[in-house]
Amino acid sequence: MYVLNVNDCSFLNYLSQTLKTNTMENASEYVGKFETYLEKFTDALITWAPRVLLAIVLLVVGIIIINRLVRLMRRIMTARNIDPSLVPFLAGLVNILLKVMLIISVIDIIGVKTTSFIAVLGAAGLAVGLALQGSLANFAGGVIIMIFKPYKVGDYVKAQGEAGTVKAIQIFNTVLTSPDNVRIILPNGAMASGTITNYSVEETRRMDLVYGISYDDDLEKAKNILREMAEADARIFSDPAPFIAVKELADSSVNLVVRIWCKKEDYWNIHFDWQNDVKLRFDKENLTFPFPQQDVTLHQAGS
Repeated sequence: MYVLNVNDCSFLNYLSQTLKTNTMENASEYVGKFETYLEKFTDALITWAPRVLLAIVLLVVGIIIINRLVRLMRRIMTARNIDPSLVPFLAGLVNILLKVMLIISVIDIIGVKTTSFIAVLGAAGLAVGLALQGSLANFAGGVIIMIFKPYKVGDYVKAQGEAGTVKAIQIFNTVLTSPDNVRIILPNGAMASGTITNYSVEETRRMDLVYGISYDDDLEKAKNILREMAEADARIFSDPAPFIAVKELADSSVNLVVRIWCKKEDYWNIHFDWQNDVKLRFDKENLTFPFPQQDVTLHQAGS
């Protein structure tokens, strides 16, 4: 059986005092560290709280303003008869771009450096732009065409060396149908930056018809016949009045020009009817249409 002696009691007292001393020192150290952390937290809170609060307010107000701007944009595009398929696409694109700019501004207000982030976005945008250069040009051209409407579906246009009736204006291409019913697809980038001749915009058109008569024919008689025909055709306007004059003294004919005005939908019917009617009328009035001739003389060699 173990018996506690005097020396053991002294050792226990020493151990007890040591533990009490260490405990008090550790407690004081912990309290000091806590006070230090609390002071740092308070300083950080005082420093960052206004920035965070301002960033939250800016984010909320910015989102409200952006949503209102997008709705206003939708109404304006709808009022201007922008293609319905383009309205949600453009509105969504503007919405995303504005919100990305808002988020970058909010992050910058908080104090986070956005230089690297913006550089990464710029590099990514440049890479995508170079990869999709042609497609982006066609997309931008489609947007310009749909907004400014140099032509619309149903118009007869000539562009990029092709002519036809516009059947569809797509986001990247314009589809034409030629008079012989051939489908022609033209990129909108070239259409927006090139020359476009639109034959359907104006309600009236002027037609120039040229007819040649022989130098031996009666000039005034030919002019009077053409004038009578123009006045008798109800499809031809009397104001502006038909204009008939000598256009050219050619090598083998005297060329007369007939300038008449009509509705755009009557243009081709008048054109083809007059080719037929003028030929019949000139034949009836003994007026000739000169055409190239060649005389060949044969000489027989002596035996």
